[in-house]
Amino acid sequence: MDNSMIIIIVSVVAALAIIAAAWMFIQKKRTDQLRSRFGPEYERMLETDGDRRHAEAVLKERQQRVAKLDIRPLSAEDRQRFEQAWKREQAHFVDDPKGAVAEADRLIGEAMRARGYPLGDFEQRSADISVDHPMVVENYRLAHEIALKDRRNEAGTEELRKAMMHYRALFEDLLETQAAVAREGTR
Repeated sequence: MDNSMIIIIVSVVAALAIIAAAWMFIQKKRTDQLRSRFGPEYERMLETDGDRRHAEAVLKERQQRVAKLDIRPLSAEDRQRFEQAWKREQAHFVDDPKGAVAEADRLIGEAMRARGYPLGDFEQRSADISVDHPMVVENYRLAHEIALKDRRNEAGTEELRKAMMHYRALFEDLLETQAAVAREGTR
């Protein structure tokens, strides 16, 4: 083998190594961005899906879908109206835990609609919420699970109380209340 052939082989190998390193860097950067953006939702997707590439593709699709939506903050009047409705439901819990949880679920849907989220099936709603509210989407899932149990008359008062707490965390995030803003600052 002559020197020119060796130089060509070394150059090709070096070029391939550079391309591989660049590809790995881009993949790591994408992973880091998604992990940072989605937080615990990223980890949940990895556990659920088992395939990092597929889980990341799903999260990226969510981002693109939500980016096309007209998600907007609530007006001061709407925020106040929702806060008052929430306080009524929390007080209502003492007399009618089942009714309060059902109303909390309805209020979450109404707040989502007011913000511009489409109200499809639960899985689509939670996927959409995960893009802008990744730290509290699990609360939504847990509360919804308890609400479903309650519809089958399988949830006790303590579970209903937990559902209200889970709904409250998402509700505060959706309304962008001071409590949610303070929580956001500590993450």
